[in-house]
Amino acid sequence: MSLAHLLLRHARLSPDKDAIFHGSQAHASYGTWAARSASLASRLIEAGLQPGERVLIFMGNHPRYLEILWAAWWAGLAVVPVNAKLHPREVEWIIGNAEPAWGFVSADVAPGPLAGLARQIEVDSPEMDALLAPLPDALAQPVLPRVPGDLAWLFYTSGTTGRPKGVMITHRNLMTMGLTYFVDVDPVAAHDTIVYAAPMSHGAGLYAIPHLMAGARHVVPASGGVDPAELQTLGRALGPLSTFAAPTIVKRLVDHAEQAGLGPADAAAVWKTIVYGGAPMYVADIQRALRVMGPRFVQIYGQGETPMVATALARAHLTDTAHPRHLERLASVGVAQTPVQLRVADGQGRELPAGEVGEVLVRGDSVMAGYWRNPQATAAALHDGWLVTGDMGSLDADGFLTLKDRSKDLIISGGSNIYPREVEEVLLTAAGVAEVAVVGAPDAEWGEVVVAFVVPLRPDATTNLALDEHCLAQMARFKRPKRYLFVAELPKNNYGKVLKTALREQLNETPKPQR
Repeated sequence: MSLAHLLLRHARLSPDKDAIFHGSQAHASYGTWAARSASLASRLIEAGLQPGERVLIFMGNHPRYLEILWAAWWAGLAVVPVNAKLHPREVEWIIGNAEPAWGFVSADVAPGPLAGLARQIEVDSPEMDALLAPLPDALAQPVLPRVPGDLAWLFYTSGTTGRPKGVMITHRNLMTMGLTYFVDVDPVAAHDTIVYAAPMSHGAGLYAIPHLMAGARHVVPASGGVDPAELQTLGRALGPLSTFAAPTIVKRLVDHAEQAGLGPADAAAVWKTIVYGGAPMYVADIQRALRVMGPRFVQIYGQGETPMVATALARAHLTDTAHPRHLERLASVGVAQTPVQLRVADGQGRELPAGEVGEVLVRGDSVMAGYWRNPQATAAALHDGWLVTGDMGSLDADGFLTLKDRSKDLIISGGSNIYPREVEEVLLTAAGVAEVAVVGAPDAEWGEVVVAFVVPLRPDATTNLALDEHCLAQMARFKRPKRYLFVAELPKNNYGKVLKTALREQLNETPKPQR
């Protein structure tokens, strides 16, 4: 069944109920949302877009994001959601790979035309207004029939080769994710409200699905992002909010509450549930969050390849301080969510006993169909239905998963994935650079930050400023190194492979420079 049926259902059940808000102002009722999405879908079909074709969304958080998403699904198209932080050159690579027919953009992130699109529409333009204008009897237009395995969400995640991989997520995958939310994460009622402060191109946007299933309200902050004071005001105006946030955002919310002298009772008036994930959360940080804001939190672990669904550390687990292994559970990412199986395996795929560290494998209806036009990567990631996550961890006797490390060199900074080779390839094109190796360094605020070890062609061949400017011209700001360490040579093994373990050890011995 198409995800568009979810919207049609509530347009019929409660057409006059306010559904989408921009700040505290109503943007669309359920009837209006459905009419706009259905009308845009009709125009996409009239323009010649065929079922299975892709449309790009490259914009910051915006109330029209939801209207475009459901229009694409209504028309039988797949969405390519792009991180608004990406450099236009990086977006153009994705366009070349995914071949979307149309692109919906906001002027702040795409000030000019993007190569490869047949048509580019600015979301706040008169052209967009016309495309969304309700047609007569729009809701009588049928949702294009879909089968559960049809592509819905083509999400580009960084790969170990330095090039992004398109993760093929189907309607069945996202229906599974939506229904699982009610069982393993948080019950949702029609009077609930979800706020999109984290990027809608990622997990925060996907949580629109369970909230639409319940007929809840959807709020895009006027700022489009994370402003704790703004969110505080919205919560008091629209009722307790739910949201998805990286640990970095959680810390900002807790800091604001603490500095304002607010306690758990105040937080309860503003926040129903804060789901956190995307990066490690330190035990001390979640203990502080619970102390300041009360039992508002649920942790999830998932990947782009099994979106938002692998494990969950429920509210009850986080608050069960009487349990003899409470601290161990706080350090875990919880237990397998209902529709998936989880196991930890050795290098040969053999299941390991409780307590032993191995690679985390996941199987179930949330797991991707594969990587777009990349059969080699698909074969490496999917073994007999099991997703090889690349994360290392251990299971205890009760089924709680604790992540230990990553088998890949992935860096997670502020909830965003950064692969070292992607940064290395950019730095190696900079003038004066002979060799480079990139690693992640622990950071209390961001989880990890990017550090580059640079071997210059000569001692004065380049500078921090020159390398920064070069990176900013080639890739997204959040990927650039926060520190550059100039070294005479990189440690290597007998085969010439750079020993990144040695570089991480060296970081522990090197004082952090002031930026």
